[in-house]
Amino acid sequence: MKGRRLLMIPGPIEFEPEVMKAVATPTTSHVAPDFIESFGHALEMMREVWLSPSGQPFIMAGSGTLAMDMAGANLVEPGDRVLVISSGYFGERYAELLKRYGAEVKVLQAPAGEVVSPETVEAELKHLHYKLMTFTHVDTSTAVRVDPRPLGALGEKYGVITVLDGVCSVAGEEIRQDEWKIDVVLTASQKAVGVPPGLALMVVSPRAMEAWKTRKSPVGSYYSDWTHWLPVMRAYEERRPAYFGTPAVNLVSGLEVSLRMILQEGMEARFRRHRERGEDFRKAMRNLGLRMIPVSDEVSANTLSAPFYPEGVKGSDFMKAIASSDVILAGGLLPAIKDSYFRVGHMGSVTQGDILATVAAITNALSACGYRK
Repeated sequence: MKGRRLLMIPGPIEFEPEVMKAVATPTTSHVAPDFIESFGHALEMMREVWLSPSGQPFIMAGSGTLAMDMAGANLVEPGDRVLVISSGYFGERYAELLKRYGAEVKVLQAPAGEVVSPETVEAELKHLHYKLMTFTHVDTSTAVRVDPRPLGALGEKYGVITVLDGVCSVAGEEIRQDEWKIDVVLTASQKAVGVPPGLALMVVSPRAMEAWKTRKSPVGSYYSDWTHWLPVMRAYEERRPAYFGTPAVNLVSGLEVSLRMILQEGMEARFRRHRERGEDFRKAMRNLGLRMIPVSDEVSANTLSAPFYPEGVKGSDFMKAIASSDVILAGGLLPAIKDSYFRVGHMGSVTQGDILATVAAITNALSACGYRK
């Protein structure tokens, strides 16, 4: 344990001391030479973490929702058809966001705990031409993980721009943006990337950038318009000052440190560690007799889990018992079943000891609720 309550929710997560030290450094100017170097280096490292040497990275002051909004605002024009592959709350949310920009949205919705099959997606792409297809890699509401590889291949086959919502997956789950032909991979700082909340992050493929450049109508969001931000990103990479809106200086400093630590661990090792933590936690829940929302390990996230409460245990009683422990967990989020399950994050700097402490807290809380396996 860490001498305080352990934060084991699906974000924000536990942050490394080195990152917090960087964030706590006295704020400097956003055009100071040392900050320009930090920002430029962070942009360069994003390509390595995303495994996208050809992509254009963006670092914005904002949340993951801003990253979603930015992709929609720049790539969608009124009347464009967009296919949303949904495995939970955040897929449905993306559909609502895209409608604000005039998109004609079709949602392929999986039942809770399941994924939409690639065959179903391909049948829809054969039926109608879509400009854009979005999917949530890991839906934080259900802990369901979608395989991006066949969806990237389908996007390339049918000429559809693909957008991966990786808010709960980037730097935790395996993502190979260029190899898998994913056009946009977006995320937020406070999850597996390992930086306190406040940064919207994305890497955009040359194909998606070209689609933006050739759009016929103005971008519907002033703040999100890449016209303003692309020159800033390029300037910082070239180690030149630039300005459109003031960046979150301290968070960018923390991002540089966190990305460097991620790359020091190595992407293959990091993917493997998250798989092992996810498998360990799911095994512990099964040993307690708890079912998970995802219907199989093949569609289970490695960055978080969503166990159902066992029969006879009320969610309110369980969360009250957990509140008196040394661990912080999250309740359910998917509206139809939110009172029947809870969520546990195990991403970023989470250790095996953190997993053990969390399992112990869950075991004790269930016992306090009268549960016996």
